[in-house]
Amino acid sequence: MLSKNDMIKLNITSLTSDGDGVARTGEGIVVFVPDTAVGDCISARILKVRKNIAYGKAEEILTPSPDRITPDCSVSRQCGGCVYRHVTYEAELRAKRQKVIDCVTRIGKLDGGLVREIIPSATTDGYRNKAMIPVGLDKNGSVTMGFYARRSHRIVPCAECRLSPGIFNRISADFYEFMKERPALVYSENNRGGVRHLYLRYAEASGDVMVCVVAGKRHFEDEAILYDSLKEKYPQIKSIVVNINPDDTNVILGKKCYTVFGGDCITDTLCGLQFDIAPRSFYQVNRTQAERLYGIARDYACLTGEETLLDLYCGTGTIGLSMARDCKSLIGVEIIPEAIENAKRNAQRNGIGNARFLCADATAAAAQLKGEGIAPDVIVVDPPRKGLTPELIKTVAQMRPARVVYVSCDPATLARDLALFTEQNYSVKEITPVDMFPRTAGVESVVLLSRKMPDDKIEVDLDLDELDLTSAELKATYQEIKDYVLKEYGFKVSTLYISQVKRKCGIIERENYNHSRKENPHIPQCPKEKEDAIRAALEHFAMI
Repeated sequence: MLSKNDMIKLNITSLTSDGDGVARTGEGIVVFVPDTAVGDCISARILKVRKNIAYGKAEEILTPSPDRITPDCSVSRQCGGCVYRHVTYEAELRAKRQKVIDCVTRIGKLDGGLVREIIPSATTDGYRNKAMIPVGLDKNGSVTMGFYARRSHRIVPCAECRLSPGIFNRISADFYEFMKERPALVYSENNRGGVRHLYLRYAEASGDVMVCVVAGKRHFEDEAILYDSLKEKYPQIKSIVVNINPDDTNVILGKKCYTVFGGDCITDTLCGLQFDIAPRSFYQVNRTQAERLYGIARDYACLTGEETLLDLYCGTGTIGLSMARDCKSLIGVEIIPEAIENAKRNAQRNGIGNARFLCADATAAAAQLKGEGIAPDVIVVDPPRKGLTPELIKTVAQMRPARVVYVSCDPATLARDLALFTEQNYSVKEITPVDMFPRTAGVESVVLLSRKMPDDKIEVDLDLDELDLTSAELKATYQEIKDYVLKEYGFKVSTLYISQVKRKCGIIERENYNHSRKENPHIPQCPKEKEDAIRAALEHFAMI
């Protein structure tokens, strides 16, 4: 029998969703070991034993995996945020895609072949435009700042996080120097008005920074010294805000914010649009990768300019507004009032007049719209980690949109919800994982769901583009062009965009191909980046 403190030899054969290595003993007991890689042969100490599982610690790497590399962060093991910093990025991507496949097949009971290749991030360091850094006291009463250790509220001091932009680390260091001389300002059971977190946001396009101090009360001793020194040293700081949270809770932000310098928001550019970002607004932490994520969602939505688009959990409106010019009307729904106000301003700032935003719970709002007789053609959902409610899924299905685009940050709740959608007459067409959070356990996914045809009808997928082909068109199908662009450039292109580029290149298209029957239809035009990629594909297949 396996017991605590036993030393055993293990071969790591797979990874958990949190990046821990998985091995089996000769008796079939599953052992989870952090900081290991598939292919490692290790000597492990058993830390805890349960009925059929155990938890261990790698005491020695006997034979390292080919995937193993030396971690480039001195606190990655203690912090626990970067669970993949000890393996190559290629190994991390394989693990994340497999995580999605495992959830889809085991929980959703769907075909793992629906999961496409994962979209890698352009960079694995410095990509986070948001950081929440806890402030506390160690056992000696000294001020400490860093990040919470995995599954605990113990702060691991960290002077430089590799996931954050350099300016975050510099501001954090100065904030620590201010706080360490004033331990009496730190939040505690006896000082519920104290400072709890340093919260930073960064607008990558402009370089603007927001500093938000989370504290139990609005004012604290020597605050002017702190604010003045930060403003003087960092001209990039365009906003300083105090967020009030006096409650004994794990929730970081309170409901009230007070601006003490600059504006209430900073502004970033995403998908060619400008967005105001407030402290409590949701905004993707990896801007560059978010543009690729939203591009996939836009391709899945397959808008022609004639649809009503419903964007649930819209936040500041980023996803919906990035598609607004490709649809007839947009309705966004979000429960956070500040985010809705930001979304309205974002629509106005970008000259988008076909958008309407509702401040409500997604389930209640969907039911309200259904009661108003609004029948969206496409619905986009981007829920928090907990996913959708069964009631919302039923309401969405009753609205009968032709397509549902599901953006998820949790493969397990995604798979659960996809199973419920299949019970509501929707089929999963494709799942694309996107690595939004390199080196961490998180992985995003974009899913296309399509409403099934009635049982008494047969749906025939007849692609007219593959009929009456010219000699040039015979050299590659639309799907082959799409696959080439995805493999070489990492993003998807639609049939409509391929058609537009082929016309520009003099390859004959049918006269009415993708033309709307309505007068003066708005047809989305292929962006330059995608046009260049499609031209490269046409050259690759010797079509031009």
